[in-house]
Order: sequence, then C-alpha cells, then structure tokens
Amino acid sequence: MTTSNDRPPEARHRPVLLRRCLELLGPALEAPGAVAVDCTLGMGGHSDALLDAHPRLRLIGLDRDPQALELAGRRLARHGERFTPAHAVYDELPAVLARLGLDRVDGVLFDLGVSSLQLDEPDRGFAYARDAPLDMRMDQTSGPSAAEVLNTYPPGELVRVLRVYGEERFAGRIVEAIVAERSRTPLASSARLVDLIREALPQAAMRTGGNPAKRTFQALRIEVNGELAVLERALPAALASLAVGGRVAVLSYHSLEDRLVKRVLAEGARSTAPPGLPVIPEQYQPRFRLLTRGAEQAGPEEVAENRRAAPARLRAAERVREALP
Repeated sequence: MTTSNDRPPEARHRPVLLRRCLELLGPALEAPGAVAVDCTLGMGGHSDALLDAHPRLRLIGLDRDPQALELAGRRLARHGERFTPAHAVYDELPAVLARLGLDRVDGVLFDLGVSSLQLDEPDRGFAYARDAPLDMRMDQTSGPSAAEVLNTYPPGELVRVLRVYGEERFAGRIVEAIVAERSRTPLASSARLVDLIREALPQAAMRTGGNPAKRTFQALRIEVNGELAVLERALPAALASLAVGGRVAVLSYHSLEDRLVKRVLAEGARSTAPPGLPVIPEQYQPRFRLLTRGAEQAGPEEVAENRRAAPARLRAAERVREALP
C-alpha cells in the first residue's frame, strides 16, 4: 500500500501563497544572470515555480534538513545547473554566497516554520496529533532533541521557553507536571507530553484555542532549532546581500516570527536622519521600500485547499539604494 510519505514532493506539499510570492519577487528576477536564494528549500515547491517562471534564473536552495535537500534535489534535477543545493541553516547565507563566489543576489525567499515534510514524517516528533519520539530537530544530525530539553532543562528555564516562545499562559502548571513526570521516568514520547499538558491545564483553557498542546510544541520546536535567534541573524544578512532592485519575501507562521520580520523590514525602510532636518541627505534615505501593506494572508479558497496556509503572514521589500558609509 502506498503511504502519503511515498508520494513525490509535489504531491505531498502545496506551497503557501505561491502566486503572490512569484508576483512580489518576479520583477527582480527577469534579467539574464539573475540569482535568487530560497533560504528554506523544504520540498522545493516555491523554488520549482520560480525556476519555471524565470528560465534564465539561477537559484540556490538552503536547508538544514538533509532529507529535504535529497527530496528537493530530485524534484529540481530537471533544471540542471540552474539549481544549486546547500546544506546550511539560513543564517549561514553569507558563508554560502562567499563559497559560491557571489556577493549580491536579486531575490531572497524565506518560508519559515516547520515544513510539510517534517510534519508528515511520524518519527520527527513535530506533530502533537500523533505519537512519536520527542525529537523536533530540523537537522537530525546535530543538536539536542526536544526530549533532552524536557528532561534536562531547569524548571525555570523550561517555564521561560514555554512563556516566551509559546506564549503559554499556563507554563508554570505544565512545567510542574513535566518535572514530576521526569523524576519518575524520562519523557520520550509526544503522546505522553500531550497527556501531561491536558492534565495540567484547567478545563476552561481546554475549550478554546485549538489543541492545548499547540503552544508547548511550538515553543519546544523554536528552542530546539534556535529559530528566532537564527532568524534575527538571517534577515539582516539577507537584506545586506540584495543588489539594488533586489527583493525579499518572508512567510511567517506565528506572531513572534512576524513581529521580528516586521521590525527588521520597517527599520530598513525608515529614514535614519536626525529629526528636524529640512532636507534629508542621501546617506539617511531609506535603503528599502516595503512592497506589502502590513502582512498579507492567504484567501479563503487557498485556506480551504491547504489548511497550513491559514496562519501564514507574507511581507516583502525591495532594495532601493546601497547603504552609504
């Protein structure tokens, strides 16, 4: 019997806000020799569409997940040498570009959060709706797993992780249950963690906001993969890599990511002139122009076809001048 995980990537993954991403990045990718970077390659859906839409484009695809690189590589092989894969976390973008002899690119795409591949693989531990080992590493070849975090972090640090990264109001109660459980036996399975969360929360909290484990799983995933710290380094590096006329598009899936993206793009699009100057000198002019009014979202039709599009927030910007010394 064929399982969902035996299907090719194009059947398993539907890129979120694909048409809008193509519209936003497209004007920067038309010229011969244009180079784009997909910083979160995943199963290659956005990259495949970009390469199809721009026959002269060269695309570099980064991913920290070796399995994603393998699957996307097979999908994108038909594009030949126009596609270059790189096993890297997206804050390593400057090093990847230097290794390839590039100092400027024309387009950068981030599709943040956990990928369809990781959610659908039962042994990865990302999904709270099924039992699996508590791993949650996007790159299973390095770093501590979610089980190690749960079983070794001091209680105060666990509370901080759940409050800051999961915005979990009942972090203290959940951590009390985790600490009591791990004193008896180490936590190893996602199903057991979900049970502990359900037992720890008051009944009123169980009736709103979807699955009660959602916030804790989000927090653990962000901590295990250092997602916000990586993004805080990666976004400025990506903006710095853009040529004049180059564009960046960022898809976020929770408020912490989106706030960070909003802040970094807004800073680039803001004048740095001291207040009160009657005329703004060129060195103080904004380096970027915002291409979206606020964060754009998927429409009801796309959400009906692809529920993973529901939380997506899309922001984009264009470099309009070089930074002057």
